[in-house]
Amino acid sequence: MSAPTLPAHGTAAAVVHRPGRMWTRALSYWLLNYRRTWRGSVVSSFLTPLLFLAAMGFGLATLVDRGPDDALGVPYVSFIAPGVLAATAMQTAVGESTFSVMGAIKWQRQYHAMLAGPMGVTDVLVGHLVYVALRVLVTSAVFLLVAGALGVLLSWWVVLALPVAVLTGMAFATPVFAFAATTESDAGFNVLFRFVVMPLFLFSGTFFPISQLPGVLQPVAWFTPLWHGVSASRALSLGTAEVLPVLGHVLVLAVWTAGGFLLARRAFRSRLEV
Repeated sequence: MSAPTLPAHGTAAAVVHRPGRMWTRALSYWLLNYRRTWRGSVVSSFLTPLLFLAAMGFGLATLVDRGPDDALGVPYVSFIAPGVLAATAMQTAVGESTFSVMGAIKWQRQYHAMLAGPMGVTDVLVGHLVYVALRVLVTSAVFLLVAGALGVLLSWWVVLALPVAVLTGMAFATPVFAFAATTESDAGFNVLFRFVVMPLFLFSGTFFPISQLPGVLQPVAWFTPLWHGVSASRALSLGTAEVLPVLGHVLVLAVWTAGGFLLARRAFRSRLEV
């Protein structure tokens, strides 16, 4: 009897490969790596959003709340808290989806090491994305706990803002994964942070209603994932949420996430499959 032949790429690992079923191994690597580096993320992930909340919500709020009319209808700190929550989810997700992805392809090449075993490209992508989702989840949960302790959240419905924040983060993470997998230089990340992330942070309703923007810019804000994340989180936090509008925001975020995932999977296959 002749010996069984291996697939064309000639590795025994390919025989037992089950695409899409071993992403937990990729996740375990990123979790182990974070155990060694988490101290470096304390300021950016946890302290910075709380400092924004304190400076804007308790500092600037003393001027806003003394205005001639109560245009917001709620204390300013309660208005911006869910906005900062969604914006923090965006920043955390983008930060975890840029240099680490490029590094895993081009510099440290962790993805190549994973693919040398029984994992497939989809496993590598999904495992890393789940890690990013967990990072966003933990950061958002800590923010909500501190904001709740400060008494700036006005409704118990705000607990639903946590999954909304995670979905907001993933609506950014998946397309940024696709971008990071296709770019050859980290110079593109500077453009991304300066001309996409920062303008969205400032002009997607985080600190003031987008109705205050020039009319031509308001439809741009409606199209962005951050505005939908801010609007859904704010409605839940203030107790003004209605089912259909919130579901509409969630649907838009889900479409961004799914579309970005398809682009990321295509980009990963282009860069990593031989």
